[in-house]
Amino acid sequence: MASSGMRVYGTVLSCDLAFWGVVWGGLVLLGWPSGEGVALGSLWAMGAGRWLLLHAVSVATQSGRGRPVLRRWVATLCLLGPAFESGKALQWGSSSRGTPIPDPGAAALGVVAATSACLFWELTFPEAERGKGGGEKQQKAWDLFMRVIRYSRPDALHLGAAFLFLSLAVLGETCIPYYTGRVVDLLGSRYQPSSFLSAIGFMALFSFSSSLCVGLRGGMFMWSLSRLNKRMRHMLFRSLVQQEIGFFEETKPGGLTSRLISDIDKMGRSVAMNINVLLRSTVKLLCLLGLMLGLSWHLTVLACVEMPLLALLQNFYNTHCQALMQQLQDCKAEAQEVASSALGAVRTVRSFGAERAEARRYQEVIAKMQAAQWRKDTLKAVLLLLRRLVTVGVKVMMLFYGRRLIASGQLTSGGLLAFVLYQKDMATNTRHLVYICGDMLNCTSAASKVFLYLDRKPREEGAGTLEPPNLEGRLTLRDVTFSYPTKPDAPALNGVSLELCPGKMTALVGPSGGGKSSCVSLLERFYEPQEGQVLLDGRPLHSYQHRYLHRKIAMVSQDPVLFSGSVRDNIAYGLEDCSMERIESAARKANAHNFICELEQGYDTDVGESGGQLSAGQKQCIAIARALVREPQVLILDEVTSCMDVDTQLAMQEVLTGSRGQTVLVVAHRLKTVEQADSILFLEDGVVVEQGTHRQLMARRGRYHRLREKLFSDLDSTGTH
Repeated sequence: MASSGMRVYGTVLSCDLAFWGVVWGGLVLLGWPSGEGVALGSLWAMGAGRWLLLHAVSVATQSGRGRPVLRRWVATLCLLGPAFESGKALQWGSSSRGTPIPDPGAAALGVVAATSACLFWELTFPEAERGKGGGEKQQKAWDLFMRVIRYSRPDALHLGAAFLFLSLAVLGETCIPYYTGRVVDLLGSRYQPSSFLSAIGFMALFSFSSSLCVGLRGGMFMWSLSRLNKRMRHMLFRSLVQQEIGFFEETKPGGLTSRLISDIDKMGRSVAMNINVLLRSTVKLLCLLGLMLGLSWHLTVLACVEMPLLALLQNFYNTHCQALMQQLQDCKAEAQEVASSALGAVRTVRSFGAERAEARRYQEVIAKMQAAQWRKDTLKAVLLLLRRLVTVGVKVMMLFYGRRLIASGQLTSGGLLAFVLYQKDMATNTRHLVYICGDMLNCTSAASKVFLYLDRKPREEGAGTLEPPNLEGRLTLRDVTFSYPTKPDAPALNGVSLELCPGKMTALVGPSGGGKSSCVSLLERFYEPQEGQVLLDGRPLHSYQHRYLHRKIAMVSQDPVLFSGSVRDNIAYGLEDCSMERIESAARKANAHNFICELEQGYDTDVGESGGQLSAGQKQCIAIARALVREPQVLILDEVTSCMDVDTQLAMQEVLTGSRGQTVLVVAHRLKTVEQADSILFLEDGVVVEQGTHRQLMARRGRYHRLREKLFSDLDSTGTH
């Protein structure tokens, strides 16, 4: 394949030589004076004719994937000369005439310049054919990048001001080397105080103004970055909290927090930081090329050889670095997950004496992250070494050739110094440009993870709009079959039917894993059943408005979750404009008012992280008050009396029996709690095996009777022992 490509390019160059031979022969026959130039229009006409010829040859000799590259190279080779002559005419006001046939040296430099420019473009902005894996990847990365740009539209004014300051800073920075060269020329020739002071003054002016503009530019870009990160974090968090419960069972919290923190930072950097460097490097590179061409186009062509070599090295680095960056990001997320899980459950770790095991597990993750970081740093060190060798080699060649130009009078010493300074800036900006193009792909990989969660739609049906003013509170499960998303082949409920009546207390009992918690999860609409219906007052549960539904149905779990903050905030959690009278009334009904008043700051006492400053029974009372303050029509209690003392349990009887027409569902493992229930359902293996009152079920001497007898015999033996 390589030899075939070389033959194609050799054929094109041979045809190019033949074209110039024909042109030279025609000019000789016409008696064209030697060294006489032609109008720019004629140069463009010859360039167009040359391009048509070589384009036809390229189409005839090359097909497939390499054809677009060859076409771009042919166009650059044919039109570079006319473009250069036109630029000279516009910039320096020279005669609008150019050399019809270049000398061999200029022709060779033209081939080198065209090849370098095309190679730099292809390596920096690789473009595979559509439909190929690489092309799809590049297109996807570009689409992600443009989407991040669209999210930055609210900051268009700040970004516009940043670009203005960027342009002014570049203008000032590019003028400094020119006046440096002027100072050197003035010192080396006949000294002129006025000219010398003028050059020094302009250097100081441009240095101060460029420094000021650089600071303003950076401030504007950083301000835009902080605003973008704030918007994206809010949007992503809002999307995450709206996902179904099964999503959080399948996804680790550490990975989600990593998306919220580190990945959004990387994504924001692709706009604020990378575009800052990209625009600055591009604008400055164009200005530098113009000034360098004005000093010496020979040295400019030689300096441009460095660009494709640096692009080749950076492209190799980017290709291998993306995989390492992905590994490193995954390791960071895993380390964050291990640390948060261990520190969040430190009581469990301490109670089982698993400190060393957790430390060892975290050390293994850190070691894996360190290995990935070491491979990435080693690759970067090799890149820096090779890049420095290329830079030094090109600079030595440039100084050697510049000495020849000075000796021939085509360049001054100050001009060479200015050119060297320009070339150094150009090399630096070229490296930044190539690096940023690769880093944008890494940032878009982080953006893809953010957008994956941002665009994700909950798998459950969307909430409806029903908000009836009067709700009876009759809940019905009709032939419900349900499996958890993590265990789709293991049904938790199998054809379950039950009804919760207003003003009545219904109890769910049975062994662990029988399906009690699954029923509660469906009634709270944490999940959707695979078969059957869940109805509220005869209408599907998903047809009700989300906030309305969870205001009418309140649940208290066996191990309630309290949030860091005051007791008042925890009771009024999720409610707006909840008065203190309602909070105190709910606390009294939950038998929590007395111990709350005994706290140091009463209702303003901070409960600590996850309610750690309160006992288990106090947390349950506050959780019950949090449910009652909503005045729900349906109240679901999951073993809420397990940590309460006897007095508190007696005070809760009014709540348990369904006062004021409430529909009450009690899930209990202690059968003593449910003896007063109006209806008891015994669930086992996802099926309702018995149903009735306590007296009816005891008379049947079935599963409920055996479970109760076993429980009390265990308690008696424990007490006797």
